[in-house]
Amino acid sequence: MTDRIAAELAEVCAAFRIEGELTGYEIITTGNINTTYRVDFRRSGDGTEKSYIAQMVNTYVFKNPLLIMSNIDHVTEHIRAKGTDKACLHFHHTDSGANHYSNTHGCFWRLCNYIDSVTYDICNDPEILRRAGRAFGEFQMQLSDFDASKLHETIPDFHNTQKRLDRLFDDIRQDPCGRAGAVREEIEYIDFLRSTVTELGELLAKGELSLRVTHNDTKVNNVLFERHTAEPLTVIDLDTVMPGLVMHDFGDAVRSAANTAAEDERDLSAVRFDLDLYRAFSEGFIGRISRVSSAAQSLTEREIDTMALGALTITVELASRFLDDWLTGDRYFKTAYDGHNLDRARCQLRLASDMTAKYGEMRSIVKEIASGGRKFFTVKLHKPVLIGQQP
Repeated sequence: MTDRIAAELAEVCAAFRIEGELTGYEIITTGNINTTYRVDFRRSGDGTEKSYIAQMVNTYVFKNPLLIMSNIDHVTEHIRAKGTDKACLHFHHTDSGANHYSNTHGCFWRLCNYIDSVTYDICNDPEILRRAGRAFGEFQMQLSDFDASKLHETIPDFHNTQKRLDRLFDDIRQDPCGRAGAVREEIEYIDFLRSTVTELGELLAKGELSLRVTHNDTKVNNVLFERHTAEPLTVIDLDTVMPGLVMHDFGDAVRSAANTAAEDERDLSAVRFDLDLYRAFSEGFIGRISRVSSAAQSLTEREIDTMALGALTITVELASRFLDDWLTGDRYFKTAYDGHNLDRARCQLRLASDMTAKYGEMRSIVKEIASGGRKFFTVKLHKPVLIGQQP
């Protein structure tokens, strides 16, 4: 093979000590940030075929790729050392022991094992969600004995809800684009929930919650499933792994998985938080039906009791980010049309309002799954209010 991409991929694989002949490659189109290839090699000696994943990291988005790769190395090697019989990610190393390589063009590359599998970009199948929950719960179990302080905070204050809301209300006061007057209802609703959704940060500051290794992008399509049985194999896309709260991982997963509508749905009557899908993911994540491990074994009572609060917190936090971006001129999130970020914000706020109405059931479902009869702390939520009603 003589084309430019093949030559660059051959150079990258050689840097990671892959021996043999590059026989083909295929670009992987899923994912919007990094450039990813499956590369196929015929091994020297026995002539067997083996595939790898070569990925060129987008250093415009990920400003600190060395810190990211340090985190990935810590996490993947810790999991591999446990000797799991499941497939797990392994990032190859260069002669100097680095799990990354910068070529002569200044591109930042990494190489890991290829796992034959399928993913689900959109899924409303409770069984698949249950299995996805199991995969993320197992990820937590595998790292429950890892000291999260060894990891770098690659995105400072990523889920610092208090700072996110402080920034929003600062921008509301400044109103650089003159848009705040059109969203008074949305602003009042976020302000109404403000003391509730900042509670996790307060509990962390008091020492009642602990930082763990968190994934921070717990979408279903970040789980690889076995092609024929749909059994979960491993969790991927570890660029955002860093210290965090497990409730944020759980909350972000169910926020997306249990929403009955698209993230930018304009018909708010179609936006609903589906408790059956929430239960399915919870069963997998908390570990009630897991054959391999139980995430509940590694979680404290306080963590279990604030899982539902994590879902509401992440939903309001994301709504505030969309709204803030719209108020300041749509500079962060990509948009497809004028008002796209406002539609996204309203969709998340509608989802949050449905969560508040179902909050007691959400907490009960998690407690039922986790343990029958254990004593739990009480997290008080303000009286439920649907968006469009005055609190």
